[in-house]
Formats: sequence, C-alpha cells, structure tokens
Amino acid sequence: MFSHKRLIAEFEEQSFTQIIFPHPKSDWKFYLDAAQKCFIEIINTIIKFQKCLVICYDVEAVKTRFKTDPNLFFVAYTTDDTWARDCSALCIEEQQQTKLLDFTFNGWGNKFRADKDNKLSLAIQKCYKNPLISLDFVLEGGAVESNGVDTILTTAACMLNPNRNPKINTITITQKLKEYFGAQHILYLNHGYLAGDDTDSHIDTLARFISKDTIMYVKCEDSSDEHYHQMLLMEDELRMIAKEKNLTLIALPMPDAIYYKQERLPATYANFLFINGAVLVPIYNVKQDQSALEIFQQTFPTKEIIGIDSSVLIRQHGSLHCVTMNFAAAVTLVC
Repeated sequence: MFSHKRLIAEFEEQSFTQIIFPHPKSDWKFYLDAAQKCFIEIINTIIKFQKCLVICYDVEAVKTRFKTDPNLFFVAYTTDDTWARDCSALCIEEQQQTKLLDFTFNGWGNKFRADKDNKLSLAIQKCYKNPLISLDFVLEGGAVESNGVDTILTTAACMLNPNRNPKINTITITQKLKEYFGAQHILYLNHGYLAGDDTDSHIDTLARFISKDTIMYVKCEDSSDEHYHQMLLMEDELRMIAKEKNLTLIALPMPDAIYYKQERLPATYANFLFINGAVLVPIYNVKQDQSALEIFQQTFPTKEIIGIDSSVLIRQHGSLHCVTMNFAAAVTLVC
C-alpha cells in the first residue's frame, strides 16, 4: 500500500484541470487569436469529462468565448505567461489528506520574467479548499513524473541544473525531493532532449508514467535526426531502469522536424494530458500523428483518445501538457 506521503500520479482520478488563458501581454500576442482558439478547444474538450478552472486576465471578456457549463470555472489573475504545468501547485497525499505544494518558479532558470507566475497559487488559493504549502525550492511541474507510489522520474539536465537551486548539491536536492514527495526512489535520466525546448529537458517532453509500472517514452528512429544519438542513450537508460524495477516500456514516435521562422520546435507526443475517461494527445499535422494516436488507443482501450492540434503551442516551445495542470480527486474546487 502507499507510504504516508506521495506525489499523486496524473493517471489517477482527478477533480479538475487548471489552465491559464492567453492574454495580449503574454508572448502569445503575435498570434493571439490562434493561441486562444487552441486553448478554447482544450478547455471545451476537458469540460466534457471534468471541471476546468480557467485563470483569466479579464474574466468577463473570456467568459463570452464559452457557453455556460457547470464544469467551467473562472478566476481573475494576470500572469506573465500561460504555462500552468510549471507554475501551479502539485498534489501530494500525506496521512490521508491531500495538500498542495507551491514550489518556487523562476522562469526555467531565470530565462524569462516569472514574478507573477510564481505568485499564482497564493493569489488564487481561495479556489482551493485544501491547504497550500509554499516552498523555497525551485521546481516545475513538468520536471517530475510520479508513479503514484514511491518513485519520481526526472532529468539531471533540469533538476540538477545550477540555474534552479544553485546553493544545493545533488545529494541534498535528491534528499529534498524524497522529503517533499515521500519518494523512496528518485530516478534521473542523463540523456534525451528536444531542440527548441526552454526547460532544460523537462521529463514531460521525454518520458511519462502511465501506470505505477509502465513508462511511455519518445523513440527516435531517424538516424539523420539531431536527436537520434541522445534518444538512443535515453532509451538504454530506460531499459536499465525497467529491468531493475520490473517496468514496462511503450515507445512513442518522434514527429518529423517542424520549424517556425527557421527554428526547430519541440514537438513531442509525450506531452499528452490525462483527464477522467480520456487522454488528450497533442498532434502536429505530420505523418506520425496517426501512429501515435493508434498507440494511445491500444494502450488505453477503455479511454477516449482525442487528438488536439498543438501546432500553435509549440511555437512558444511547449505543448498540451505544459499549458495544463491536473488536480487530484480529493482537491475541492471552491471558486
């Protein structure tokens, strides 16, 4: 059975999804209409299955973009950007109580302004009935994957990067992760990356727990692709972990290279989103979309598999999972 404390897994039952609506002062301003239409599609898909909390710069203006729905909730707060995965609270279970951990967010190593994003959870804590605990430790939601029991999967490139917690060494960071999440095992991947990714290789772009003993990961089979060697090394690491921990691995294809203004964008099918009764899969209008959707359908035969065109999302170097945050079933939404 579970230990006294754990990071609740994303594949478990949820209460609601949190999302930040793009606004004119965010980096989406150059193609705001396309971005907002994508977010509207994501939100409208989510509320068919569960509640969704939309954080808005202007609640009344954003409300006009939606039909009234009992699963749709709004709260006013102006953010720097819209990457809810990385600046929202994480759900832990401790002594049969679900608590929210509010880590420090520094714009992925002080690359971008993040003061407003960092204050998000405290600013809207009225929306959560559960206790919110603020922590002086830099960590983004996209940087950690939980098996829901005792294991956290992450990447060394991000978690151990001196641009996150420069005064703490590797041993102490590992100890703190175990303490915060009640984990017995912290597994660091030392290989794997996506060109165009600003996060220093978030784990949610590369490999994800889909059950307590199964990991989905990105596999690159094109030997001419710049990712090929690193992804091969990552696959070797995952195979070693799987053998040691008795885990199953499921490979996802790597999409063909996608460019915007001559920059390669970080397209990945690993950035999918669990909701109750469905899995939302980012697609990019490339030939691998269909095979990726088929893999998800085979893997989750009892769930609805829904492709979401995430082409506009990757222009800002993130995807579907990055713009959303799931809150566990025991979290009460009171907005």
